[in-house]
Amino acid sequence: MNLPNKLTLFRIFLISVFVLLMEWPTSDGSRLLAYLACLVFVIASATDYLDGYLARRDNLVTNFGKFWDPLADKMLVLTALIELAAAQVVPGFAVAIIVIRDLAVTGLRLLLVQDGEVMAAAWPGKVKTFTQMLAIIFLLVDDGPLSVLPFSLGQVFFYLAVIFTIYSWIDYFWKNRHVFSDFS
Repeated sequence: MNLPNKLTLFRIFLISVFVLLMEWPTSDGSRLLAYLACLVFVIASATDYLDGYLARRDNLVTNFGKFWDPLADKMLVLTALIELAAAQVVPGFAVAIIVIRDLAVTGLRLLLVQDGEVMAAAWPGKVKTFTQMLAIIFLLVDDGPLSVLPFSLGQVFFYLAVIFTIYSWIDYFWKNRHVFSDFS
């Protein structure tokens, strides 16, 4: 197994560490576990960039990586958003929109693969992922040193992520509407 695939598996492992830190009971109201969870999330997010970079640079792209890398990304981000919704930091309906979009786009990718097509990530999807990750980081630490702002930066990035989630959903389906020509 090559290094990029090992990094993908490491990211999947870090999801369980993240969940344990988020769910660990604290009686003193300490934010230490949330900061540790944020650190784990940042490390896991960095492996997302690193594994893709290494795979392309060293020509180590594999079917394993093509399948598991995007799945690991979705598992990481969706787990974090579900944890934040459970903690009532973000509204559940918005997280549901993100989950439904990701499932729908994954289904679309499967339909395209059946026709021998591969749907590459487009800029709206990349912006969606980037804003989701920024939102999660800021929300986990209650905006950290930027909490002095008159608004929550985490909430701003979260709602931008929801907007780009919807936009990228429409974009992917519109550009690949030919897949549904059988249904008319």
